[in-house]
Amino acid sequence: MLKTIESEGKTLELDEDGYLRDIDNWDVRVAEELAKTDNVGELGGEHWKLITAIRFHYERTKESPLCRDILIESGFTKQDMHRLFPPHGYKTAHKLAGLPKPFEC
Repeated sequence: MLKTIESEGKTLELDEDGYLRDIDNWDVRVAEELAKTDNVGELGGEHWKLITAIRFHYERTKESPLCRDILIESGFTKQDMHRLFPPHGYKTAHKLAGLPKPFEC
């Protein structure tokens, strides 16, 4: 069964794990909708700092960043990542950033 979310009147397709099928459909409102569906809650400054770091790295390199690289760039710890993006930390942050499922962290 195909998973979808609604954002700004558009239906967006998700893969079987809840990641956007088309990263070009991502915007701030999509991240907020994904946060609701993943029970992350309202996104605050710390969330956006990590989401922005992940997206910036991806846009710059066209590759998903390694967890350690994002943690170094952002100054957060792995524990911070899990606190901000339950239940899977980095994977949940990646999902909210609109990127494909990462392979590590």
